[in-house]
Amino acid sequence: MLTFTPLPTAMLSEMTEGARILEQDSFGPKVYRLRDGNMLKLFRRKRLLSSALLRPHSQRFCSNADALQARGIPTLQPLALYRLDDPAWTAVLYQPLPGETLSQLLRDDASFWQTLLPQLASFIGLLHASGVYFRSLHLGNIVRTPDGLLGLIDIADLQLRRPPLSQRLIRRNREHFDKYLRKEGFAFDSTQLWDYGKPARVERS
Repeated sequence: MLTFTPLPTAMLSEMTEGARILEQDSFGPKVYRLRDGNMLKLFRRKRLLSSALLRPHSQRFCSNADALQARGIPTLQPLALYRLDDPAWTAVLYQPLPGETLSQLLRDDASFWQTLLPQLASFIGLLHASGVYFRSLHLGNIVRTPDGLLGLIDIADLQLRRPPLSQRLIRRNREHFDKYLRKEGFAFDSTQLWDYGKPARVERS
């Protein structure tokens, strides 16, 4: 389990010199790809008093990665956990999950959707059976690795539960997934992804 170490502003500037900014908002950069290929993700506590004061989102990010790996689900590898000079900010240094997001793959070749469906349905079924509730489950956060496996990235808001997910939570996952498809202009039918693993209906005479 990683513990927080200080990352002074001068060291942060040195670390991010020459880095590529992958994500930012009105407060500044949020995700850097560093010169060595590793990633630095910054987390800001949005409210003075919140649960993030005791357990910052960066710490949850690392715990989620450990929990996914324990379940055999490929994901990123946290390397270091930092506190910045501003107490509202923390950061995680991590090794990214190699591969391409499904969003990238399908923008290059939309016909790959039909080939991908069985594997993606099986992967989503595994997540639900393993108690993984990921509200941000969409094509941009699922990576296909060079070995052909599927894994997860951007896992800060992921929740781990002991029992398999309820049908209510699975429906919520589907709503978010389909909303992403519409927003990004993907005209895919996701029905088969959510039917996977359901018991067959038996007709009784």
